[in-house]
Amino acid sequence: MTMSMPLFRLVVVGIVLGGRASMLFAQPTDAQAVRAEFDQLRAEFDEVRRAYGDRLSALEARLLVLEGGTPPAVPLSPPPTDVPAAAPVPSGAAGAGGPQGALPVYGNVNALSKIFNPDLAVIGNFVGAAGKNSVNPSPALEMREAETSLQAIVDPYARADFFFAFGPEGADFEEGYITFPTLPGGLLAKVGKMRGAFGKTNLLHPHALPWTDRPLVTENLLGGEEGLAASGFSVARLLPNRWMFLELTGEVFGSDSALFNSPGQRELSYVGHLRGYQDVSESSNLDLGTSFAFGHNGSDGSSVTQLIGVDATFRYRPLRRTTGRRLLARTELMWSRRSEAGDATAFGVYASADYQFARRWFAGLRYDYAERAVETQTLDTGMSWLVTFWPSEFSQVRGQYRRTRYAEAETAHEVLFQFLFSIGAHGAHAF
Repeated sequence: MTMSMPLFRLVVVGIVLGGRASMLFAQPTDAQAVRAEFDQLRAEFDEVRRAYGDRLSALEARLLVLEGGTPPAVPLSPPPTDVPAAAPVPSGAAGAGGPQGALPVYGNVNALSKIFNPDLAVIGNFVGAAGKNSVNPSPALEMREAETSLQAIVDPYARADFFFAFGPEGADFEEGYITFPTLPGGLLAKVGKMRGAFGKTNLLHPHALPWTDRPLVTENLLGGEEGLAASGFSVARLLPNRWMFLELTGEVFGSDSALFNSPGQRELSYVGHLRGYQDVSESSNLDLGTSFAFGHNGSDGSSVTQLIGVDATFRYRPLRRTTGRRLLARTELMWSRRSEAGDATAFGVYASADYQFARRWFAGLRYDYAERAVETQTLDTGMSWLVTFWPSEFSQVRGQYRRTRYAEAETAHEVLFQFLFSIGAHGAHAF
């Protein structure tokens, strides 16, 4: 701590006074000379004390002005020259005790200008393909999607998320919903357009997938890239228990999704999802879920589709090591039943594993098995091998070799590569 000048003077005067007193006791002197010297020291001490008091009063008056109070009518002493002048306070920026009673201003002007602006992010998804696939061909080079997200907290009781996708076919409104996390009864609600909580893959946007494409079971049974996404509302609640984390979600959607598309404007579709989560050890955890979906499929006026799904995710990452090793294994099983064509049933599954073998390198493997929901007695299978490199948290490069055996008795061999790059503050994805 730095000693102020008046206090320093007091210390010096005390030292000198003590030294002179010791000299008085050490050698005899005339009493009148001693009295004169003592009076001189007292006068010097009073002067220092008066200067110190005036300076302290001036600082208190300036502090009162800065806090919005009223300074004394007559200052005790002129302001010291080494104290910088107070900056002018903008109108309405005084504290709560100020003349206008406004809230204080925090941060600089640039920070203030962004208080009411949402977090903005843009993510580019560039995909290329080489090889032959006559059943489901892909362009050689394609800027598949540029996703723009707008996310912000509306107030202490709600937040809003909007996602827009721009691709070769034009602009698409992917999602836009408001979330109320503090409803009575421990409920969490969402209202707007959103992806249904069916399994794991359906919830992920294209750039968040661990592969360049979606599994065959998603393409054949769940509506492809658009999947189960529509306008509606969702209600979720935690189920307290002493064994594991349990969350139950119920959703009601309209008839504007790729999976449920009814000609009637008043038809609804329904989704339910139960998720259980438990730590297996300090470094691993297990995530299990089961899903159900029901709605009109649009084939005729009364045909409906029922879906049942089971998903499992295993994560392993040693927290006490700095080698960057981790494993993520995931699988989803789906059963589809459509009322037309004599209650046609179909089954599909995928299983994948991704292993981080270096600080920014990942290797992956995926197996696909999926029957087709509409065309009975048809089966598609596939295998994929992947390598992913993360230059930073804002970009990644991925290569994938995909071998697909279609029901048309054709085998496709393809090499896919993907470049992902992002700018802005993109929110975290669901765990």
